Amino acid sequence: MTLLSVTNLSASYGKIQALRQVNLHVEAGEFVAVIGANGAGKTTLLKTLSGLMQPQGGHVQLAGKSLNGLSAETRVGQGIALVPEHRQLFGGMSVKENLLMGSYSRYTRAQKAEIEADVERVYALFPILRERQNQLAGTLSGGQQQMVAIGRGLMARPRVLMLDEPSVGLAPLVVREIFRVVAALPAQGTTVLIVEQNARQILKLADRAYVLENGVVKLEGVASDLANNPVVQQIYLGHG
Repeated sequence: MTLLSVTNLSASYGKIQALRQVNLHVEAGEFVAVIGANGAGKTTLLKTLSGLMQPQGGHVQLAGKSLNGLSAETRVGQGIALVPEHRQLFGGMSVKENLLMGSYSRYTRAQKAEIEADVERVYALFPILRERQNQLAGTLSGGQQQMVAIGRGLMARPRVLMLDEPSVGLAPLVVREIFRVVAALPAQGTTVLIVEQNARQILKLADRAYVLENGVVKLEGVASDLANNPVVQQIYLGHG
């Protein structure tokens, strides 16, 4: 079943055209990657899908229902959540408080036990966060902050979790751990759309991938096929 459908999506910053007639889809239970160089439009794509930017044209549907015109907050309630680039945590709040902020759209007294269970799920995914749950988020390492950001996104119980460059600035061992957890999410019921510059690693993990160049989808297909594509190898994987 197609869970997220994007048709002829265009967006701009003033006179700068960032996305041009982008088409993509994400099936329920998939791990889909978008790769491309800096300035390709990857972050703009996720901002537009999440409602942080309004498109010039095109359509976005989640499970067959249009998201066009809906605010970012409403889209979270509909089941689409963004883990933004550079994490954007509340540095003066604790790890647990940051996680709870992710559940704001469904936080009621009747759901308190359910939300606490979701916090426990995040701690099971990232055990170090249980140890640091009372520590201020701004004092964590970059990798731990990224774990909190992903956990905060999961606290919304999204149908589609979108991640914007989660590996930026992190040590290779931390990146591998984060990718391992994220790649396992679809099997647990959370479909993933990830924007990532680390093409070499992400193409090993994703089911399918899109190559975005100057706001246009240049290539798409099974991730392993794209990893063997000579153009992708030369430009994004450093081969040839």
